[in-house]
Parts: sequence; structure tokens; C-alpha cells
Amino acid sequence: MQNIPDIKLGIVAVSRDCFPIELSQKRRSRVVAACLQLNIPIIEIETIIENEKDVLKALQETKQKGVNALVLYLGNFGPEGPTTLMAEKFAGPVMLVAAAEDTGRDLVGGRGDAYCGLLSASYNLGLRRLQPYIPEYPIGDPGDVAAMLGKFIPIARTVEGVRNLKIISFGPRPFDFLTCHAPIQPLFDLGVEIMENSELDLYDIVQAEKGNPEVQRIAEEMAVELGGGNTYPELTEKLAQYEYALEKHMEANLGTSRYAAFANKCWPAFEKIWSSALPKRRRPS
Repeated sequence: MQNIPDIKLGIVAVSRDCFPIELSQKRRSRVVAACLQLNIPIIEIETIIENEKDVLKALQETKQKGVNALVLYLGNFGPEGPTTLMAEKFAGPVMLVAAAEDTGRDLVGGRGDAYCGLLSASYNLGLRRLQPYIPEYPIGDPGDVAAMLGKFIPIARTVEGVRNLKIISFGPRPFDFLTCHAPIQPLFDLGVEIMENSELDLYDIVQAEKGNPEVQRIAEEMAVELGGGNTYPELTEKLAQYEYALEKHMEANLGTSRYAAFANKCWPAFEKIWSSALPKRRRPS
């Protein structure tokens, strides 16, 4: 299964109605072209946001094109209300950037005041209690903005992963290792789901896969991957059984989440019981 977010980044331009909409459209297209030159995957949203109805159109277009992370691009001053409303209504990670002026020789039809617009948008984001990503220096020419978009992709992947994550744990948090007694409330605040299981549950699901032909297939893949580093070949089948049991448990219990991570007790009693046949020379920690 796909357990790492696949980011499909879209860019939507905004335009204040007292500025030429063509300015935002032209500047957005230049950013897209710069992204292509840098091999940064980008999906161009044709709808330009001037008002709230445009927000609905842009949201529909992002959905149709499969966009799950969004760049709000101020090609000119931009309307603070609709711009921040788009950031609020879009379900995935959001970034705000703005265009630098093309030239000081055309400050009538070619003046965008996008930096000033970004300051106003930032204030409105605070009023809505939103926290989109804004680079430290968020204005630039098309090449600058494209580079910012490239840096946003791993940030968006992290945000998307955390917002749709379930942590599946096995084993209690031990009394003699108090650092493991971290509160789970901050994880819920981030949108992370938690599923806590006992070590007996772990033993049960691993034992249930004994003799499963899928275990042998995984063991063979492990041996190929390890190559000359496979210094404990007698363990690969046990480890393959363990891996397959966890993957199967993850798929059965993912629920409303999209991604999963395991947090298992690092010196479980399960290890002593199930792996009693481990070589005497070394035991995994």
C-alpha cells in the first residue's frame, strides 16, 4: 500500500478587481514555465480568484485535477478576503507567495503591489487563525517563486502525512523509561489518530501468519535486499512473518486515516518468548 503522501501541487492566482487580472494570469503562467524548467511538478489552476464565487470555482477545479497541496499566488495585490477564504476552505497544505514587480518602467498597467497585498493577506490569515506556509522572503520573480515551490513540496508532504496519520503502538509505556510517557493530547491536536495495543495482541497477530506463503515471499525479498549483509539467514523468515503481520494489521485498522506509523515497545517480553531461537552471540535490542 502507499504509505507516503503523493503530493500533487497546484497553483492558483488571485487578483484584486482594481488591478488588471491579466497581470496575475501572465505572472502565474511564467511561474509554471519556470517550474517546468526546474522539473518541479505543478498543476495550473485556470480559475483566478477575485471574489467568493471564484473561490468555489477554484475549489472545484482543484478537486477535479486531484490537487492536494496548494500555492496561493499573488500576481497583484489580491483580495484579502477571498484569498484567505481559499486557504481556509482548501483541505490540504497551503502556501502563500507573491510576485515582485517586473520592471520599474511600467508602474501603471504593470504595477501589482503584490508584496503589500501579501502583508494584508497575512493579517487576514491571523484573523481566521490560519497557519499556512509563508517563506521567509516570500516575493520574487518566476524563477525565485518556482524555487520556493520546490522547497514547499516536502513541507506539504509532511503536513499531509501528519494530518492523515494513525500511530499504531504495541506494548505499554514502561515505568522505568519515563520519557516514553508522552501525553497523546498534542498528537490529537495535530489530527493524529492513536491505536494502542498490548504485546499479547502483537504475539497473536504474528503467530496467526505462521505458514502463510506470503511470509516466504517476503523472506526471499529480504535475502536479496541484504545480499552479503544477510549474516543471520535463519532469522529472515521470522522477520518476514513479523513484517507481514504488521502490514496486514495496518491495512485492517487504518480506518479513516491514510497513513500509519508503528510505535512498538523497544524491549518487549514478546521478543524473548517468540524469538527464543535467536543466536546466543547477539540479540536485537
